[in-house]
Amino acid sequence: MSTSYLQLIRFALPEVIVVATALLVLVVDLLLLRKQSLRTRFAMTSVLAVVGCLSAIASLVLAPSLGSLYGEMFLANPLVNFVQIAVLALTIFTLLLTVDSSFTNHVGEFVFLVLLATTGMLFLVATLDLLVIFTSLELLSLSLYIMTAFDKENARSSEAALKYFLFGGMSAAFLLFGFSILYGLSNSTSLLQIAASIHGVSPLLVIAIVTTVIGFGFKVAAAPLHFWAPDVYESAPIPAAAFIASGSKVASFFVFFEIMAVGLAGASGGAAWLHFTNGWVPAVAAVAALSMVLGNTVAIVQSSVRRLLAYSAVAHAGYMLIAIIGHTQQNLSALLYYVVTYGLATIGAFGVIGVVERQTGNDRLDSFNGLSRRAPLLSACLFVFLLSLAGIPPLAGFFGKFYLFVSALHATPGSSGLLWLVVLAIAMSAVSLYYYLQVLKRAFVTAPSVEGEMLPVPAVTQAVVAVLAFGVVLFGSFPNLLLHWIQSALAASGW
Repeated sequence: MSTSYLQLIRFALPEVIVVATALLVLVVDLLLLRKQSLRTRFAMTSVLAVVGCLSAIASLVLAPSLGSLYGEMFLANPLVNFVQIAVLALTIFTLLLTVDSSFTNHVGEFVFLVLLATTGMLFLVATLDLLVIFTSLELLSLSLYIMTAFDKENARSSEAALKYFLFGGMSAAFLLFGFSILYGLSNSTSLLQIAASIHGVSPLLVIAIVTTVIGFGFKVAAAPLHFWAPDVYESAPIPAAAFIASGSKVASFFVFFEIMAVGLAGASGGAAWLHFTNGWVPAVAAVAALSMVLGNTVAIVQSSVRRLLAYSAVAHAGYMLIAIIGHTQQNLSALLYYVVTYGLATIGAFGVIGVVERQTGNDRLDSFNGLSRRAPLLSACLFVFLLSLAGIPPLAGFFGKFYLFVSALHATPGSSGLLWLVVLAIAMSAVSLYYYLQVLKRAFVTAPSVEGEMLPVPAVTQAVVAVLAFGVVLFGSFPNLLLHWIQSALAASGW
C-alpha cells in the first residue's frame, strides 16, 4: 500500500507542488503581508504562485512520469504532460496580470483559488475515469464561482457569480446524471471499459449523451448553454475573467474530446448534411452550428468589449466543437493547437482591457478611442490579439482555424461529411471580422477624448501583453514550433 501511495505522489507531483504553493501563498499573505499595500501583496503572492507553477512545469519536463495507476484513474503520458504544461503556462500569464491589481483585500485567498482551480484542471486532464473527471470539474468550477465574486466594489460581480453558480449547479446535475447512466450501462467508471461495453445507440444511451453534452456545453460556454458567460466576462475581476476564458477552456475541451472520442466511440453516429445517423456526433454538430451563428451575430451589437469577447468565446466554442465531431488524432491535434493559441490571445486581450478600464472606469467601445495615440505598444498588441481571434494570417488564429477545418474535412474521407459545418464556420469567421474591426477602428481611427494624454501602463502588464502578442505571431508564423510538440505527444501516447 505504501508503494502505491508513493507512486500516486510521483504521478501527482505537479498537483502536489501547486497545492503546496497555494497553502504557502495563503500563509505568507495572512502572516507576513497584511500590513503591506494591496499592490505589494498582489505582487508578492503572484510572484510566489508563479514560482510554484514554474516548479510544476519543471517537474513535468525534467522528471515526467509514464503509465497509469488504479486502471486509468490516474494517467501520465506525453500528451497529458503537454496539456498540463499548457494549463500551467496560461495560469502563469494570468497570475502576472494580477501583479498590479487592487480589487480586493483578500489577496492571498484570491491567488489561493487560482492555484486550486489549476489543481482541478491538472487532475482533470490526467484521468480516464468518470469519478475523477467529475470531482476535478467541481473543484475547478467551485473555485471559478468564488473568483468571479471577488470584486466587492462591483455589485454586478456578485450577481454574475450567483448566476454562474446556479447554472453551474444545474449543469453538474445533468452531467452526473449522464455519468450515472454510463456507469449503469457498462458497470464501470473507466472510459475504456465504457467504450468496450457500448456498441450502438439505445434509449438510455441517448439520455446519457444529451445530459453529458448539456453538462460540458455549459463548461465550454456553447449555445444554448452560454447564458452565464456574458455576465461573468463583463463583471468578474480581469484576472478571473481571463482565467475562465483561457485555462479552463483548455482542460474542458480536452476532457470533452476524450469522453466522446474514447468513452462513446461505439455510438458516434454521423453528421453529414441531410444524412444524420443516431449518435452523439449530430447532437454536438447542432450545438456547434448554433454556437457559431448565435455567438457571432449577437457579438455585433455589443457595446461592452468584455461582453463582445464573451459572445466571441461562444462562437469559438462552436469552432472547437467541430474538432470533437471529427474525433480523429488529427482533430485532437488541431483542437489542442487552437485552444492553446486562443488562450494566449484571450489573456492578452483581457490584459489590454484591464489597463483601459483602470484609466476610464469602464470597458465600453468609446473607452478605446484613440488608444493607439495614448498607448502605442498596448494598441499594437490588441491589434495582434483581435486579428488572431478573427483568423487573419500570419497570426496563430489563422493557422488554428485552417488546420481545424482541414482536419474536419479529412475526418470523413470520400464524402462531403462535415463540409456544411466547415462552410458555416468560414462564413461566421467572416462575420466576426466586423466586430473585431469595430474595436480596432476605435483604437486606431477614432480620435481620443483627451488629446495628448498618455495612458499609464504598468510595466509588468505591458511586458506580459507584449510576450503574449509575440507568442501569437510566432506560433502563427512558425506553427510547427507548437504543432510538432503536440503531434509527437499524441504519437508517444498511443493516439
